[in-house]
Amino acid sequence: MLKKGVVLLLGVLLIIPIVSLSGCMSTEKNTQPQETTTTTTPKTPITIRTTGATFPKYQIEKWIAEYQKINPNVKIEYEGGGSGHGQEAFLKGLTQIGRSDPPVKEDMWKKFLETGDQPLQFPEIVGAVVITYNIPEIGDHTLKLSRDVLADIFLGKIEYWDDERIKKLNPDIADKLPHKKIIVIHRSDSSGTTDIFTTFLSMISKEWANEVGSGKSVNWPVDKMGRGVAGKGNPGVINILKNTKYSIAYTELSYTIENNLPTAAIENRMGKFIKPTPETIKAAVAGVKAYIPDPTEGYKENTKQLLDAPSENAYPIVAFTHFLVWENKDHKHYTPEEAKAIKDFLRWVLTEGQKPEYLAPGYVGLPKDVAEIGLKAVDMIKE
Repeated sequence: MLKKGVVLLLGVLLIIPIVSLSGCMSTEKNTQPQETTTTTTPKTPITIRTTGATFPKYQIEKWIAEYQKINPNVKIEYEGGGSGHGQEAFLKGLTQIGRSDPPVKEDMWKKFLETGDQPLQFPEIVGAVVITYNIPEIGDHTLKLSRDVLADIFLGKIEYWDDERIKKLNPDIADKLPHKKIIVIHRSDSSGTTDIFTTFLSMISKEWANEVGSGKSVNWPVDKMGRGVAGKGNPGVINILKNTKYSIAYTELSYTIENNLPTAAIENRMGKFIKPTPETIKAAVAGVKAYIPDPTEGYKENTKQLLDAPSENAYPIVAFTHFLVWENKDHKHYTPEEAKAIKDFLRWVLTEGQKPEYLAPGYVGLPKDVAEIGLKAVDMIKE
């Protein structure tokens, strides 16, 4: 019995190291594709706040959900509020990652610099501003809107849905267009989506450019006519539209997808009526050579660069939306642990997060050279 026991014990001792070694080799092999993510996971929970633009809301939420699956100790809190709110919260140190659709203006950039730290700005994703409407008589039929008609609707010059100019563009539903006043819904807050849309209107309409102009907030002509309604954030605009018959609004494509709302086909620079789709958004990006300045000079980026792209298949109202972070000089804004977590999240967004399986409906990934500019900015953040 003693000999058998010795033999059995020796057998166990010989087997244990082999099993342990085999387990280590198997674990290393399985986690290899996620090595960067898993090795930087903090040991204690860290909370990161990101605040601002609602334009990329659904994309941000998808990234957060996917990223926290592989980094459960990093809690990322999302708050909208619009691009203006995002810039102000970033300036005041109320959020660690700001978000703004249009590039930050030079005057705000100077305020960032007055904090004693270097701001860094770079694109995170590509999206489209779309026109949606609530006309019960035509349901989800695709409405065609020419450049002049679109501008005149928001100027208030076209008052009724059965206007002859709208009917001429849409002969297949001309008899269904009702003699109802057009209710124009716009944003009430300081909005990047508004900045993008009003910049486009200024590009296609001299009257709009001269009388209204562009910006995160403008004075809407329809408000004076009693046909304008304001909603907070893209979600607020959508809620009003869904509950207001004969209304029209501008919003980000993902909101119409999520809410099963129709979108108009807009006349592009080449005279084609184009619906917003991933293909037509990509065509817009491919149709221009984007200029993204150094992350330390983000205010030099031009909002107009992707708008009204010179391509037959390009949807005309396409834009980048941006991240704002700090270089973190002397750990002025982030602790070393926070800086490390922020860098890891942003690297994931700019690499894995740009792949089709991680994109929310209505968004298109960044061109590779633009993503690399973002990665350069991430490397500048000091831990």
